This record gives sequence, structure tokens and C-alpha cells, in this order.
Amino acid sequence: MSIICSRVPDAVRLFTEKTTVVMEKNGDQYRHQDAEVTFTVRNDEMEVELQSEQSEIRFIVLRWNGRWEKRYQFLGDAFERGYGNLEWRGFDPQRIMPWYFLASDENESKGFGVKVRPNALCFWMCDAEGVTLWLDVRCGAMGVILDGRKLDLAVIVNKENRAGETAFQFAKSFCKSLCDDPLLPANPVYGSNNWYYAYGNSSHEEILRDTQLLAELTEGLENRPFMVIDDCWQELALTKGAAGRPITRGNERFPDMSGLAKEMKAKNVKPGIWIRPLESNEMFLSGNYRSPRSREVMDPSVPEVLALIAEDMDRVTGWGYELVKYDFATCDIFGGFFSEARPILQQRGWSFRDRSKTSAECVKDLYRTIYEHSHGAILIGCNVIGHLAAGYIHLHRSGDDTSGHSFDRTVMMGVNTLAFRMCQHKTFFDMDADCVGITERIPWEENKKFLELLAGSGTPLFVSAKPDVITEEMKQDLKKAFQRASIQEDELIPLDWKNTTVPERYLMSGEKKEYTWVGEFGLASYSSL
Repeated sequence: MSIICSRVPDAVRLFTEKTTVVMEKNGDQYRHQDAEVTFTVRNDEMEVELQSEQSEIRFIVLRWNGRWEKRYQFLGDAFERGYGNLEWRGFDPQRIMPWYFLASDENESKGFGVKVRPNALCFWMCDAEGVTLWLDVRCGAMGVILDGRKLDLAVIVNKENRAGETAFQFAKSFCKSLCDDPLLPANPVYGSNNWYYAYGNSSHEEILRDTQLLAELTEGLENRPFMVIDDCWQELALTKGAAGRPITRGNERFPDMSGLAKEMKAKNVKPGIWIRPLESNEMFLSGNYRSPRSREVMDPSVPEVLALIAEDMDRVTGWGYELVKYDFATCDIFGGFFSEARPILQQRGWSFRDRSKTSAECVKDLYRTIYEHSHGAILIGCNVIGHLAAGYIHLHRSGDDTSGHSFDRTVMMGVNTLAFRMCQHKTFFDMDADCVGITERIPWEENKKFLELLAGSGTPLFVSAKPDVITEEMKQDLKKAFQRASIQEDELIPLDWKNTTVPERYLMSGEKKEYTWVGEFGLASYSSL
């Protein structure tokens, strides 16, 4: 398959609320009635623009024809987080690959993608006869109405590997070409998070106990760790799981959020906090602020909603929290967790209140608002769309939850996303493969393997340690891991990633490492979910 970003597509289809048509080509433009799609080639990249008046446009679909050799395997990205399902695969014409995909055989690799922060949700499909790019320009699940506005949809990038460059090395360099301005933390980020042993059952006193343990395990390290208070502190957290707004104060177990941050700092640990920015449990919130899809969440296309979120960020950082992990952003906007892209493309019947904006624009407005009111705090995006958040977050929780209850789940979610999204580490943001959940339910000899892998990956390391189960042996292992994570000078390369979803063989800073992830009797159950 030849380079595509040096030539306009062979065909462009237009999907509106009323019809689907093949657009007419006129030079570097395709037109149908009031809709016009323009292509501009600049420096080995191709810009795609859309302009229209009153048409309710749902999708612009680009097609390049050209034969593939059958020997290639293909790796796509995830729409938001990985769900243990990232993998290399052969031809599958129905496979939907968000944002970018790689094609590779034993000798050569190719990359097809769009640069980060496009104004459309972008999905690739590949078959033996060519490549298709779906540009989802809907407003929610209904066609966008641009009112004459010219919109930059995406910048297409297509590259081939250099001589001697492995598929993993190419994946890293290709992702770098998709992001010109990653937002990276000034110092390596690592520490502890209370979720994977407490699961919402915590208090001011227990957080201080966690903080004391973390301070002990990192004593003497110049780069200080973060202790992240996860879902448990919000006003309604005692009656409602993963509660969002209001977040003007803590609940009865967390009577003084500002005071707690001060006490954590006094122990020489940096305080972090979890929020759910879009969900609202406020009885008297204006109906115009609520999403037409669900009254339980706010609509980020409404300027007043963004102003409320800005106030929340000002408040929690004003309390003294130096890291903010924000969560449920994709779920609350689109109504689900998306382990694959097809349900997004199939949504119908709802829109944001501002019909002139695409979904991608509304999502980016949310991320930008949080970033602009972070006041220098480290931002972790959890359940956010990484391709739209790059440049607005320091860390991306790149996979679904690991576990303090099931090591199978930790392997399937944590190991999978670490191996297959390492190419985004330091190119889009710092890649966070989630926590080592340390409880009595997972044998330490199992968790220790994941701890070692994370610590030696050069990525952020977070543990979720139940203080009562930590033995002296575990303390020594954790101290060693934290010391390594406080520097993050390592490089991790999966060696068998083309043959499995949970690689076992790695190069860790040049040293060969091998791990056995599945137990003697296989998985504990038929599924890790």
C-alpha cells in the first residue's frame, strides 16, 4: 500500500441525517450541495478541511485504493483506554482502529494516523484493497451544523520505517510524529493511590496512615512521591459510588480537605486528589446545563458548565492538592465505557446543546478548561480520550482498572496496555498502566512481577497498598521499586508483542527479562473482567 497523505483520496463519501452520497471531485476538493471537503498537502502531511452551511453532517469517509501484501499484521489504537484487547492481527476488513494503525511484517513497518487533537473522531479500516478513514463530525450522535464555518478536521500522517528500525522503534517514532507538543511532567511521577485496597472505604485518618507508609518506603529519595486520594472523599461518596459534583467540601470522614493536604505535605509527601468533573447530583442545577443524553451529567458544550468545572479545579488545587486525577469523562459524555469503537459510531438520537460543535471539539473544550485551571498541578486523565487529551494532561491512565482482588485482571489490563501503548509514553504524555493492588487476596509473588515490570518500564509507578498486609519483605521490594520509579531512566521493549496480548519477554534497559503471567491452572476464571 503506497503513501496516502501525498495524494487526495480516490473517493469521499458524505453522510448526513438525510442521505449518503459520493461527493464530486474538483481538483483537491470534493463537493456536494453546501458541503465542501478540501485537502492540502504540507511537508509530508495532508490537512483535511470541511465547510458547510445547514447540512446536518454526520461522517466524512475517505477512501484510498491500493493492494496490500497479505503478509502484514495490523495494530490499532484504542478509542479511549485499552481494555486488555490491544493486539496485532491479520486482515479484518470490519476491524475499526481509532486514531492510528500500524502495519508490519518481519522487515518493514508503515503507520497511518491523524495528529493529536483533531476536530473529528477518527477511525481507520483496512482491507486487502485499500484504506478507509472515517471522520466522525457529529455533534454527539446527530449531524453537526457548521453554519458556514470552515473546520480543520484532521492532519493525516503516513510514514514508513527506516532501515533497521524494529516495529516497536517505529511505533515510538510514528507516535512522536503525531504529537508536536506533549505535556510532560517536570519530574518523574510515582507514588500511591488508595483505591485498589480501600475501594471507596477510607477516611482522613486512613489517608494519613497511607501517607506515613509511603513516606517510610520512599525515605531519602529526593524526588518526592504523590499520595492520591481516590473516590471516597466527596460530599456524596458515602451514599453514591463514584460521586461527582458537588465537590465544595469533603464528607463526614473527610471534614477538612485543606487541612488534610497540609498534613500530607508535613510528612514530605505530595497530596493528590480524584474528581469526576461532569456528573452532577445537584438538585437545583439549571436544566440548560444538563446533557440532553442524560440529566445526571453536565454538557461541556455549554460555556457556563465549563465555568463551573473551572471553579471546581480552582477549589481543589486551592486546597493544596498538587495532582488531580479526573475520571469518567468519556463515560459521562457518551454514556458508556468503550472497549471497542463500534458502539460510538452506531449512536443515534442525541446531541450536545451547541449543535455547531463536533464531539471532538466539545471533548477538547473540557480537557482544555481543566488544564487551564490546574494551577501547575499534575493532571492524570482517566477514562479520557488520549488522542484528544495529548497536550492537556501529563499522564494518561492508558488501560482499564487493574485490581487488588484479581491478578488475572491486573495482567490483562495492566500488562496489555503497558506493552501496546508504550509507544505513546513520552510522545503523547507519560503513560500510566495503573496500580499494583496489594491486598491479602493476591499472593505477593504474583504482584511482585507486575511491580518489577512497572518499576523497570520508565513509566509512572503507583501502588495501592493495604498497610496491614505489608511485610518486611514487601517493604524492601517496594523501596527498591520506588527508588527506580523516582528516576524513571529505564526503557522497556516488549519482544513477543506480535504473538500475544500479554507479552512475557522484554528488554528492560538492555537486559532480557521473562515473566510468566498465567498460573499453573490457567486463568482463575473464564474471564478477567
